[in-house]
Amino acid sequence: MKVIDMRCRPAFLHPFFGGAPGTPEHATARWLNRRVGTRGPDDHFERSLSQEGFLAEVREAGLTKAVVVGRHTPSQHLPNDKIQQIVHGHAELLGIGAVDPALQGVETALAEIDRAIDQLGLAGIDLEPGFGEPPRHPDDPLYWPIYEHLQSKGVPLFLMSGPTTPDPAYNDPGRLAAVARAFPQLPIIAYHGYWPNVQQALGVAFRYENIHLVPDMYLFLPGSEAYVQAANGFLAEQLLFGSSYTFRPIRQSIEDARRLGFRDEVLEKFFYGNAARLFGL
Repeated sequence: MKVIDMRCRPAFLHPFFGGAPGTPEHATARWLNRRVGTRGPDDHFERSLSQEGFLAEVREAGLTKAVVVGRHTPSQHLPNDKIQQIVHGHAELLGIGAVDPALQGVETALAEIDRAIDQLGLAGIDLEPGFGEPPRHPDDPLYWPIYEHLQSKGVPLFLMSGPTTPDPAYNDPGRLAAVARAFPQLPIIAYHGYWPNVQQALGVAFRYENIHLVPDMYLFLPGSEAYVQAANGFLAEQLLFGSSYTFRPIRQSIEDARRLGFRDEVLEKFFYGNAARLFGL
């Protein structure tokens, strides 16, 4: 079965991903692996301290594509040029850029979107409203020119959500409804699937078919059974696989997901078909 891993970053991308052994960030990456159910060594990700090691990890896991995600927040900036350098020339890698109109200004962010997509060849744009200073919800008017531009270009939007949002109040899937309603042709992909607010996330995804959920490492935590139940029904076209590597092993995540109770015809969409459609593969 073909597999597209929608959230897969090498350790060398940033110390945050365990890229600097002996540091507090490396210890946190090991802690998070244990927290989300990693079996075996919790420092498995050190293999991807080099580009060659990362590619070997991706290939041995049997991935068709690994999606390497950029980031632009006050606390962490993964430049679009760096994402392009990692994925360029490797058919099994696909890059997602990032902007922050609060830091860059709206016009600069719009220009950077064009550069990331048209010149660097990246395949989508990541925004992280809840990680801003001050934090914002995705329906904040600041982001509406970004959404309009992405919709007009046919470029998918990736949003960060989940329990690592500094203030849990900003992990609110209900605030996504206004965006989905105003931009019905904009594919919206929510990383971490707004876990642990699973039922609320499923509620907005039920109402708006342009909302897609990637629970990634949280798919294996309590309460996530509802994602599977929904995918076996109305959410079949809107749920996508992600390992969240380096914070969970790729191969283990694939194997664990196979055992969660997805119907056979849903598994193909979950692992590959939905992502392939979003990226036009």
